[in-house]
Amino acid sequence: MLEHGGNLTAASRQYGIPLEAWLDLSTGINPNGYPLSLIPPSAWQRLPLHDDGLVEAAQKYYGCPHALPTSGSQAALQTLPRLRAPCRVAVLTRTYSEHRLAWSRCGHEIVTYADKPDAQILSQADVVLVCNPNNPTAMRYTPAELLQWHEQLAQRGGWLIVDEAFMDATPESSIARYADRPGLFVLRSLGKFFGLAGARVGFLLAAKATLHAVEELLGPWPLSGPSRLVAVQALTDKAWQEQALKQLRTDSLQLSSLLSKHGLAPQAGTDLFQWVPTAKAAAWHRHFARHGIWVRHFDEFAALRFGLPPVDGWARLSAALQAFSD
Repeated sequence: MLEHGGNLTAASRQYGIPLEAWLDLSTGINPNGYPLSLIPPSAWQRLPLHDDGLVEAAQKYYGCPHALPTSGSQAALQTLPRLRAPCRVAVLTRTYSEHRLAWSRCGHEIVTYADKPDAQILSQADVVLVCNPNNPTAMRYTPAELLQWHEQLAQRGGWLIVDEAFMDATPESSIARYADRPGLFVLRSLGKFFGLAGARVGFLLAAKATLHAVEELLGPWPLSGPSRLVAVQALTDKAWQEQALKQLRTDSLQLSSLLSKHGLAPQAGTDLFQWVPTAKAAAWHRHFARHGIWVRHFDEFAALRFGLPPVDGWARLSAALQAFSD
């Protein structure tokens, strides 16, 4: 199992701080997530319904022709490698590591590229994987770039897979509306923007025939009935979405400013996290942990990723920043 943000149990044991006392900034999840309404008992007592409006809600929200609900985007990214015979797969050097693991476990050859796939990658790789915005570096790619890469790959039966887990705050940059093109796959999730990571709701957007193949591998009922119910509510609540977009943009700017004030100027960021390379990453990480604040530390890149604090967490983060000394 790879290490991910949110691993507070291990942090609690290591630093002797109770779980409930931590300020968790390690995940990039909206701390002011979608407010849950009461789930009726019937949602727990029957098998999930497939005609509950979830697919239609996702198609409208993402602006895509077809959508397959999955148990988070994790289920989709682990299933796609099973649809191809062993081949060459190009992955960003610094990106969400589950992609590389899923393809390597299925016997595929992994090659890496630093920023963008060059002519050699696009001519030799069978599959190119992109996170947009990238996690954790927040690097972004334009729809025009992605569609050009897809066209080059598709001409010889190749695939372009775009993980848009952090795309909700910038929907104009999404390529979801093109996801019915052969060899193009888009992954989406309700975990980050909606703050519903525990519901484990994601979607694979792709051509209809491909979605049928994935559906066969996933089997029946990949989502629980309550998760489907919550997802429909969140995807159709335009008023909440508009308010959340404004709040996240305000909070993201505030976080960037606060970090910069204390010598941790972000190199890049999204509306849900800030990416901060620093030679003192390990020292900062230990300092925050001793103050009960958990941030994501990337030791191999000497960098930190900061998620947004909840309303009552800003003062605590500011105090910890002020208390740091070499």
